[in-house]
Amino acid sequence: MSFSHARSGSRRALNLPNILTFGRVLIVPAVVACLFWPDNFTLRWTALGLFVVAAVTDFFDGYLARAWEQQSALGRMLDPIADKLLVSAVLLILVADGTIKSWSLWAAIVILCREILVSGLREFLAELKVSVPVSRVAKWKTAMQMIALGFLIAGRAGEVVLPGTERIGLGLLWLSALLTLYTGWDYFRAGIKYVVEE
Repeated sequence: MSFSHARSGSRRALNLPNILTFGRVLIVPAVVACLFWPDNFTLRWTALGLFVVAAVTDFFDGYLARAWEQQSALGRMLDPIADKLLVSAVLLILVADGTIKSWSLWAAIVILCREILVSGLREFLAELKVSVPVSRVAKWKTAMQMIALGFLIAGRAGEVVLPGTERIGLGLLWLSALLTLYTGWDYFRAGIKYVVEE
């Protein structure tokens, strides 16, 4: 590999869309750290602010990569990983602090299981050089998850400003779980023919 080719590859890797994605990955432990003290409302609002920043970068990294023609293999790999890290880590910490409990645990389990299953399916299909594009419903599902988790992160602190914040968040979590089931089936249906052929 030539030096100039290596430099152009590193420039593609360090473009703004990829930097936003890296930033989203780095925000995950900060959000989780803030939520370790669920009764500290200042930290709860800080966690929400960081989460909103991460959710906004999720939109802009893909949009800018397409608009500026800066799509890269690194970005395509890292973007879904960053999303799954953010959603999974926040779900787990909200379960741990009791914000998500009882029957609503099933909604969290559905979301986590779908993410694992779809990741496994994508990895298998990638070996076959088969691409499964993200559907519009899957994008709605992601948006719904982010909104639901935003309400749940605000949690008890949010109840002071908007009574019913947690109830709204749990309702949206169930709605996103239903969308998660639908999109999971959609991906499975798209990929199953390749699994059967193998």
